[in-house]
Amino acid sequence: MNIETAAAAMSLTDLRPQPADILADVLDGLARTPKQLPSKYFYDAHGSSLFEAITQLPEYYLTRTELALLEQRMPDIAAAVGANAHVVEYGSGSGRKTELLLQGLQQPVAYTPVEISRSVLLASTQRMAGELPAVEMLPVCADFTQAIALPPPSRSARRTLMFFPGSTLGNFTRPHAVAILRAMHQTMGNDGRALIGIDLDKDPALIDAAYNDSAGVTARFTLNLLARLNREIGSNFNLDQFQHRASYVRERGRIETFLVSLIDQDVRVGGQLFHFDRDEAMQVEYSHKYTDPGFSALAAEAGLEVAQHWNDARDWFGLRLLRPIAPGQRLEAAG
Repeated sequence: MNIETAAAAMSLTDLRPQPADILADVLDGLARTPKQLPSKYFYDAHGSSLFEAITQLPEYYLTRTELALLEQRMPDIAAAVGANAHVVEYGSGSGRKTELLLQGLQQPVAYTPVEISRSVLLASTQRMAGELPAVEMLPVCADFTQAIALPPPSRSARRTLMFFPGSTLGNFTRPHAVAILRAMHQTMGNDGRALIGIDLDKDPALIDAAYNDSAGVTARFTLNLLARLNREIGSNFNLDQFQHRASYVRERGRIETFLVSLIDQDVRVGGQLFHFDRDEAMQVEYSHKYTDPGFSALAAEAGLEVAQHWNDARDWFGLRLLRPIAPGQRLEAAG
């Protein structure tokens, strides 16, 4: 079955960003100091393929650690979530973790992946539809940072489970991360749950290596953002004149990733010229690393609390099951 046939068969909701949306975001970012590009546009088909390659690298501990943790703790997660859940996932990617989750839960009724890369979304959902025929597939191609009306499942669900693995929440600044958790809270309702993957604070050398692999795959992934913009909005970034740079800033608890201009140059975007000085760094991604107190405080700002938590044996990575804070508890906290 080809992609278009798969889209029709699965009733795809297609809300992917259009070139005008991408251009507006890029112009806004380039007008800032320092210049910025939105990391959500990393994930075209080639970018998604490069990211899958990153997850297989020896330095990139995050994916294999989270997969092992999810597999190990699946019985506990299933018991905490309960039967007949509607699983909604932000940034679903290839869906390897989702397969473990859907296979381990008790009779999930539906799965709604929200993914910005249409080709990746359809490929992963088509594969899971074949493996999990009892689970209704309701894919949505969209930017999950924007408000989305989710398609309702044909069978009623006992509760909604928001699934946000991969420490993707860490790619957002604190205000944006709180906004995403609030949106999750609203989507899942008062009886819902959210299962969040978080990368934990640890030895800076381990973290730095994960974003500066010796094979240079992460650098190619970062630079592919410029190739996508050239193709989709007609910019003229010269990929040979920019360089990937990522470093862990301990005082801010995050990896900061930049594309650094190797020369003095001008780049045309949307009919406007933007000057880059030599060594000027353009911010393209953050990757926050969390402590338990810090993450609990972040969740509380969104009206959520940690119901259960699971870490791998080395405390490198964690899964946190969130639930809404009861109204009475919120009043006590406010008082």
